[in-house]
Amino acid sequence: MKQITATDRLWIQEAEAADTKFILDLLNSPSWIAHIGDRGVKTEKQAQGYIKNSLTASYKKHGFGLFKMILKTENTPIGLCGFLQREYLNHPDIGFAILPEFEGNGYTYEACMALMEHARHKLGLERINGITTPSNIKSCYLLKKIGLKPNGTVSPPGKEIEYLLFTA
Repeated sequence: MKQITATDRLWIQEAEAADTKFILDLLNSPSWIAHIGDRGVKTEKQAQGYIKNSLTASYKKHGFGLFKMILKTENTPIGLCGFLQREYLNHPDIGFAILPEFEGNGYTYEACMALMEHARHKLGLERINGITTPSNIKSCYLLKKIGLKPNGTVSPPGKEIEYLLFTA
């Protein structure tokens, strides 16, 4: 496991094959399905594939990706937070998701702030985007809280979805 950064309450690390059960639970949580979408990951084997082909592949290709948020007190993974390089955006965007039982405790904000610092000082990223659907009020609020400003909308090629675009 590669440590990326830490906060008072969280370790932020690369995901690994041992995270299969956690990834399976997160990708099938109601919030993930509602706001990010069903990734069709329904078995442990598919979760292993998601870790390898999505998370680990991004670490290798870009030097960043979605990282595990781990609660220090319990050594328990509680969510993902990090950066994605989407083909239709000129700059990486920050993304996050947390298991329902850990929502509302400020963990995602804490991870986002630590990773924004990491992006600027360790990765050399000068501009970071955020995207979310207009109906995802919690994500809109968090993107603003971490310092991103609304900057129009963006639609992925071939999709009818229009996302709010935030930039910093």
